[in-house]
Amino acid sequence: MEGPYATWLGQTVVLQVEAGEMRVPLRGTIVGETPDALRFRIGEGWDVDIYKAMVLAVEQDNWASMIT
Repeated sequence: MEGPYATWLGQTVVLQVEAGEMRVPLRGTIVGETPDALRFRIGEGWDVDIYKAMVLAVEQDNWASMIT
C-alpha cells in the first residue's frame, strides 16, 4: 500500500515543518515513508526522520529546477 507521500519520493521538495511555535521550510528529498514518519535527505547523505504530524505542506522545489 502506498502512503500519501509516495508521489513525492525521490523528488527535491520543500517541506513546511512545524515544531512548537516555529515553522520552518526544509529543502531536500523524501527518500522513504513509514506510517508515522518521513525519511528526509538534507544535503549529501544526511537523512533525518520527520514525524508526519509536523509536516504542514510539501511543495515542489522550484529552485532545484532552475539550476539543473
